[in-house]
Amino acid sequence: MVRRPVAWVVAVILFAEAFGFAAVNWLLGDVVHRQRMSLAGLDSNVMSTSSKVGGVVFGLYFALCGLAALLVALRDRRPAGLGRVLLISAAVVHGLLGAFAWGLVGWEAFLFMVVVLGLVVLLLMTYDAETGPDDAAPGPVTPPGEPSTP
Repeated sequence: MVRRPVAWVVAVILFAEAFGFAAVNWLLGDVVHRQRMSLAGLDSNVMSTSSKVGGVVFGLYFALCGLAALLVALRDRRPAGLGRVLLISAAVVHGLLGAFAWGLVGWEAFLFMVVVLGLVVLLLMTYDAETGPDDAAPGPVTPPGEPSTP
């Protein structure tokens, strides 16, 4: 089965992205603060703090998505409820980040985002396709009011 390894890979990638996004935004916030940069008259302290807070929030979001994928890998069951919503939103975010990465960073970043998008969608789709005894075709149905035959 390919489901569990894909869930493990998605979890590891999302945890790495969580750390990476938080670290890059923290570093950019420090650069802005140390150089006293200003953009259109904005205070450099506000820009620095907002970059750091945004990085931490985005990092926590990706860590939460990674936790959802980790729980899928550990339980070997389809994601449900909030975990499913988080993984779907992670797929959408990677699609948008891939589109922005093509123009801002290059095709390598776009390719990475598309691969992660594909892995998250594969994780969601492989668990949707699972069939078991509960999904088997039902037997003959007796109309209400008629006795059933053993």
